[in-house]
Amino acid sequence: MTASASPLTIEFDGDASLDGFLAALKPHAGKALVLHYGGRTIRPGYHVTEVKAGAFATLDCGGNPDAWRETILQVEDIEATGEGDFMSVAKFERILQRVAERVDLQADARLTFEVGQPGEPMRIFDVGALEIAGSERIVLKLEARPAVCKPRHRHEQRARAAACCSSNATGAGCC
Repeated sequence: MTASASPLTIEFDGDASLDGFLAALKPHAGKALVLHYGGRTIRPGYHVTEVKAGAFATLDCGGNPDAWRETILQVEDIEATGEGDFMSVAKFERILQRVAERVDLQADARLTFEVGQPGEPMRIFDVGALEIAGSERIVLKLEARPAVCKPRHRHEQRARAAACCSSNATGAGCC
């Protein structure tokens, strides 16, 4: 997690834990929480429809086992009834606290959002950044989660690191 200035942005780069995300929200309890996903801004009546705590054990296409925990927030993008505004950060936090009283939400679990409008398929998003938009709002910027072949991704990372280190004669500053 990194922060930048004007407007203040807290970057997660698609790798937010539940605890890290909630810690970043905490100072902004009185602000409206606005979600931006898939090129659109969520409507003021949005609704957290379900919170899931999952444990995954997988085997990738290269035969490599993997395991992780995930907290999945399912959000329905619906129009506000009457004159509504966006959900406050405080209300969002209360929803998660209420869930945590009955469901084992792991603080270090990867945070995932499933978002969609009625009649549309849900789409999967990672937390990209939180942008503090003045004194009234905080904007949660969600990034579409891409499909990834883990063995190929690991190979490409190793190749980039090797190229970076081999191009540096002293070996200092390697990637």
